[in-house]
Amino acid sequence: MSGWINSGGPVMWLILVCGFIALVIFLERFFHLHRAQIKIDDFLNGITTNITRGNDLEAVSICDQTPGPAAHLVRTALLHRNEPKDELVKAVQQAGLSEIPRLERHMNMLITLAQVLPMLGLFGTVLGMLQILAALQAGSPLAEIGTLSGGLWSALLTTAAGLATGIPAYAGYHFLVSRVESIALDMEQAAGEIIYFLTHTAAGARHEP
Repeated sequence: MSGWINSGGPVMWLILVCGFIALVIFLERFFHLHRAQIKIDDFLNGITTNITRGNDLEAVSICDQTPGPAAHLVRTALLHRNEPKDELVKAVQQAGLSEIPRLERHMNMLITLAQVLPMLGLFGTVLGMLQILAALQAGSPLAEIGTLSGGLWSALLTTAAGLATGIPAYAGYHFLVSRVESIALDMEQAAGEIIYFLTHTAAGARHEP
């Protein structure tokens, strides 16, 4: 394996470094998003049950102990529950807008690496072909096969490495995008249900004699 890496030349090392960075980004985002996604129905049931029983502080405490942006939105709604509905909705929307960039952190870098890695492989291929042409010119009319094969190895190995790292990075990016979209839907559901509950169900219960 080390022989192949050395045969690929400097471009091979650059591809490996970029591939490693892409892997680190993917793993960090994967575990972050995995932790951020919760069972939204069970969470909301626990919150509404505590509010119905008058345990507002317990409901806020549950939000504090629950990871993820959906819990943060619900906590924001609970803290603004006594404000007019328009102000409540605005506070929740602003909280949601601040959470999306956190979910998508470093993902632009991941898709950039996914697009750059195959091009680095192509760059290595071009350099390998140039090496072969230079060897042919220098050894004309007779060029050693070992010199030519060295350039060919460099060309093929960098192409293979660029594709082998770029394709998983591209697939990983779209996998993470699907997770972010799923969490965004959970946020939308949580925000809609808690706002409706606070402005209708809970408000009606407070006004009952």
